[in-house]
Amino acid sequence: MNSVGILMEAISSQSLDTIKTGLIWLLRAAWIAGILPVLIASLPSPRLNPFHSLLLGFAKRGKIMPSSSNRFTVPQSFFLHFYVLGVVWTTALLMGIWYFAYKVAPLSSESLSYVAAATHLTGGSHVFSLHKSRFTSAEDRFNVWKSVFLLLLMEIHVLRRLYETFHVFNYSSSARMHIFGYLTGVYFYTAAPLSLCTFCALEAFNFAADQVAEFKVEGQEMLSITDFDLWGYVKPITRLGWCQWAGAAIFSWGWFHQFCCHAILGSLRERGDRTAEYVIPRGDWFEIVSSPHYLAEIIIYAGLLVASGGTDLTTWLLLGFVVANLAFAAAETHRWYLKKFEDYPHNRWAILPFVY
Repeated sequence: MNSVGILMEAISSQSLDTIKTGLIWLLRAAWIAGILPVLIASLPSPRLNPFHSLLLGFAKRGKIMPSSSNRFTVPQSFFLHFYVLGVVWTTALLMGIWYFAYKVAPLSSESLSYVAAATHLTGGSHVFSLHKSRFTSAEDRFNVWKSVFLLLLMEIHVLRRLYETFHVFNYSSSARMHIFGYLTGVYFYTAAPLSLCTFCALEAFNFAADQVAEFKVEGQEMLSITDFDLWGYVKPITRLGWCQWAGAAIFSWGWFHQFCCHAILGSLRERGDRTAEYVIPRGDWFEIVSSPHYLAEIIIYAGLLVASGGTDLTTWLLLGFVVANLAFAAAETHRWYLKKFEDYPHNRWAILPFVY
């Protein structure tokens, strides 16, 4: 590579680092902006009651929102939009970063030799040399594959939520949610997957763009299906550490119980029944808390945090956002149940057993 190429590579690398840092802090600022109002509104001060009521108005949906409240609201069935967005966006990130990890961040010495040979055979492609230079250490390559693993868990989560929207839940025609809550959901399912892969998302995007550009210029032949190395894509995931698998176990625990609790909620109204009548849900974690599906969601994101290694502030703030908002909503749901049903079990907590 000549001196001009080296200079351009250095400038490109510095610019990418600047954009990456800006993106990370933008995400962190957004999560903090979502956490602080909830924490302030939850403080036990009479002076904050108006602010609490305002925030609660934004958060209300479904059964806790009066059916007459149609101003600035959308149907609760619009939850479908969240999960379609979540599946499309998470899938795009997962596929892009998985391919990037396979090509640029091998974990084994055998893979390193393979990539070196491939680079030699293609005439020292600048696409590979440029991006490999940013992930030379074993720790960096491990973190790239860790991002793949986190996105894979997120993909499993949003796919199940999309399935439940079609086959489990039966939203009442009168069920509404505030437009602010709707926009928050759209933001969440855009920012959450991105927060799990900020370490290498921009590099993966640039790598894909560079490969497309090089393909167009050099007219490289398309690889045949027989050249697809499935085990090469999967094997590095099996090399991840105990922390990732412990996080996956926690994630699976919450994932399974959320599916069970959603099935219970979905069974309370027969398919096709659009009435707004509610009954007391029973079974699984409903026997101990009023919003076990929210508790399970917290456990799911706690599992993602553990799987991430807990070293990234962005992932901590993502979990903080989930905990703050779901605890706030669960408290209002619990109050609604107690007010709605005289025989509601008083031994149930709102969301955290024996705590809250």
